[in-house]
Amino acid sequence: MRVAAVGIGHGVFGRRSDANVQELAFEAFREALRDARNLERKDIEAAVLGSVPEYHKQRSLGGVIAEYLGLNPKAIWLTECACASGSAAIRTAYMAIKSGMHSVVAVIGAQKMTELTTPEILALMGRVGEVQWESIFGTTFPGYYAMFANAHMHRWGTTREQMAAVAVKNHYYGSMNKYAMFQKPVTLEKCLESDPVAYPFGIFDCCANADGAACVILASEERAREFTDEPVWLEGLGCATTSMSVLRRPNHWSLPSAREAARQAYKQAGVGPRDIKVADVHDCFTIAEIMAYEDLGFCEEGKGGKFIEEKQSYIGGAHPVNVDGGLKAKGHPIGTTGVSMTVEIVKQLRGHAEKRQVPGADIGLTHNVGGIGQYCFVHIWRR
Repeated sequence: MRVAAVGIGHGVFGRRSDANVQELAFEAFREALRDARNLERKDIEAAVLGSVPEYHKQRSLGGVIAEYLGLNPKAIWLTECACASGSAAIRTAYMAIKSGMHSVVAVIGAQKMTELTTPEILALMGRVGEVQWESIFGTTFPGYYAMFANAHMHRWGTTREQMAAVAVKNHYYGSMNKYAMFQKPVTLEKCLESDPVAYPFGIFDCCANADGAACVILASEERAREFTDEPVWLEGLGCATTSMSVLRRPNHWSLPSAREAARQAYKQAGVGPRDIKVADVHDCFTIAEIMAYEDLGFCEEGKGGKFIEEKQSYIGGAHPVNVDGGLKAKGHPIGTTGVSMTVEIVKQLRGHAEKRQVPGADIGLTHNVGGIGQYCFVHIWRR
């Protein structure tokens, strides 16, 4: 039995002082119901929520969202894998359908980060590293990824210009995405001259904290065509972990969890990197997208900088990547991001991405990293 996406919804990302977290979730849920054909609340048997609860004043988020969305007394539960919580929710919903427990499940990513100040968020994210041996020394998220960037530069000769080229590409495509937090293109010069954050990163090397929600409704093969003529099938799933402490990793220019998750997903789907026509990858920092090119097999190890320099990740290149703007331009409401990536890939495989449409897209991939690479989920979708 296969599992398909039959409805998708997405809200505007950004600083959303106009809405609380349940209202954000409702925006995306309502759009997903409208996107599916003749799908009503009574058809949804359960909901899985992707979110990181530490950012919300509201405790036990599932309860308040189920009530606001009118889903009571249907089941709802929370998944949490840091920034990969949304993809963890999709994997959980897929397993619930494959097991026969449910046939229609709503996956909701919802996060409101701006209830906290930037210093509070910085402190929370720093503790995603191992608290006993690393966080006590004042680690930060930009600091961790800056270390990866320096290792990549030292080992493979990757340059600041190549990293900035990722930002240029993603802001270019973000300018065409009505849901993106930032909808203006940027130049290479502006990126390189931006205020420093953690060497070699400037502001434009880093994604922004954001509020936002997205929703994907999954259904079993037996029921999918009740709700859509354009089912998009989830055919490959990979999930892997690696050490919490970066000190125990084999190197600092690659994520072992991403390589293992990709291997699992390619094997289950029966495809390889060359078959992927469009991908959404976890570009929390510009170096993270370059590392993803290599970890997913889109190019050889150490060639990620050259890959973006040659525009191979643009539409028309070998593997178009983050043509929705990625985390860089859309913003990164962390529990929502994996669901948002999925909405984009479903849209691309249906041929509904308008100006950002990748011609001939029939197989797509999402790559969603949690923490500093402790978790990685890779999903492969086919129309």
